Amino acid sequence: MPENVALIIRFHLIGGEDVSLMSGDFDGEAEAVAAIARAMDERRSLVLMRARYDRETDVNGVVINLANVVSARVSKTDSAEAGQYL
Repeated sequence: MPENVALIIRFHLIGGEDVSLMSGDFDGEAEAVAAIARAMDERRSLVLMRARYDRETDVNGVVINLANVVSARVSKTDSAEAGQYL
């Protein structure tokens, strides 16, 4: 993921669990948040071409069905200081 910024994207699902991905698909946090919001508003899936699931080493394409997502958090770091969900 050398070209773009590596971002941690955490999705909070209706059932209460969190799904965390590392993505190199965006140039920054604002672009990632805008893409997620647009996909949610348009009721479509989010497609990431350079993502790692749960700290795996392989980079893969991932399609995320946002129908069961309550909120998402985008950060350059994966820590408690990154903020809480709304």
